[in-house]
Formats: sequence, structure tokens, C-alpha cells
Amino acid sequence: MAERQYVKVSVKERIATLTIDHPPANALNEQTITDLGSAFEEVLANPEVRAIIITGAGQFAFVAGADVNEIKQQIDNKRAGKEVKREMISNGQQLFSRIERSTKPVICAINAVCLGGGNELAMACHVRIASDTARFGQPEVSLGLLPAWGGTARLPRLIGRGKAIELILTGDMLPAQEAARLGLVNKVVPAGQVIKTAEDLAKKIISKSGVATAAILEAINHGMEVDLDEALKMEEDKFVHLCGTEDGNEGVSAFLGKRQPKFQDR
Repeated sequence: MAERQYVKVSVKERIATLTIDHPPANALNEQTITDLGSAFEEVLANPEVRAIIITGAGQFAFVAGADVNEIKQQIDNKRAGKEVKREMISNGQQLFSRIERSTKPVICAINAVCLGGGNELAMACHVRIASDTARFGQPEVSLGLLPAWGGTARLPRLIGRGKAIELILTGDMLPAQEAARLGLVNKVVPAGQVIKTAEDLAKKIISKSGVATAAILEAINHGMEVDLDEALKMEEDKFVHLCGTEDGNEGVSAFLGKRQPKFQDR
């Protein structure tokens, strides 16, 4: 595995864990985004990896946001022009979209504060497990900016237009339990149990068929971007495809034979 400055990678029992380690607040500067993108592509390409967990190091923050010092440098750099600033945003958007469209399940283990770019990263993951001490928000408006790594696009889709507008316009923070009530996170667990809960969920998911898991993620992601008729057509196509796979045959045969299936991810 490649050495990276701000992201650590470990693989255990077919589960890859990517840990953002950029003290003190795991801010997403250019190098952290680069490291996370490189690490994600590495585990995505690894056939031994069936599920991915993204988390933050330390107890203070999962990710407290983008690196404001780096943003200020871009603002002060009069020579840079709009394209340099656009590239900074584009790199984050592309990475988060890549995570969202992954055919391997991505679980976000949110151990502490999750703000700005951290919340945008979390929203790009498929499932979010949060510590009961975590806090969520998009505080960019307080800097005279807006969330540009998917905040204005994904937050309304997750919690509804009205509440998303309120949170983005005020910059207010949500406690973990309220974030769960709104649908921003899937589950809230005691501090110290986040990684174990994410690992247990990943183990449960990877006990199922890998080809079915990938097809489900593709169908849901595509279905969220198109009209209902097209979404249903992809659902139909994926079902027909799975009927012709070894795992499809094994799953149905195991059910009828009243035994546990032995999936081969084929």
C-alpha cells in the first residue's frame, strides 16, 4: 500500500478502513483530498475488499471542514483567477461523487464533529454511523461562502428542502440524535462504539452476494438521478441480470433447500 501524508489505510476481513489523520481537526486541504482519492481508488480496485469504512483520527473531529487557511490563500491570490478556485471545488466534488457511485458499500464512521466539507463527505457515503457526541452542520455561510462539495445538492435530498435551507442559511449545528431523526445519519451509538458498529454492519453486508450488492447500489444511484420509468427499467434489467448469475442461482436454491447460501460473488 502506498504511503500517504494524511490518510491511513488498513484492510481486515475484506473490509478497508480509510482514516483521515490531519491534526488537529482533520481539515480537508488539497493534499488530504488527494490522499483520500488515492486511497479510495486503491481499495476500490482491490478485489479482496468488499466494503469500505471512512473515519477520522482523534476525538475532536471526524472532519471539521475544508482548510480555511487554504481557501484564504486562494482568495488572496489575485493572479490565480477563477479557474484555480474552480479546480479546488471540482476536485472535492469529483471525489465525493466517486464515493457516492461506488459499487462497493461505503460506511462513514463519524466519531466526532462533522462540519462543512466533513458533512459533505459523510453525505456522499452510503451509510452513516455517528457517535452520540457528534455534531453536524454546514457553517460556510458564516464565512460569506456556500457549501460547494455537494452541500446544497445532497442535504435537501437527505433531509428535505425546507430544513436543508434553514441549516445552510443559519450555519447552525445539529446534535447527533436530531441528525438521525432527520435522516442525515442512519444510527447513533455511544462514543467509542462507532468503528465497531460500522465494522459489524460491513460484515453483515459482505455476507450477502457481492454481485447483488453492486447491482443494488447501481440501481439506487441511477434511480435517484432519473425519472421513475427509467429507474424501474434499470431495476428490471438488474433483476434479469442477477437471475443469470451463480449467486442468484445459489441464493434461490439455498432458500428452497432451507440452508444458508454460499455466495461466490459471481
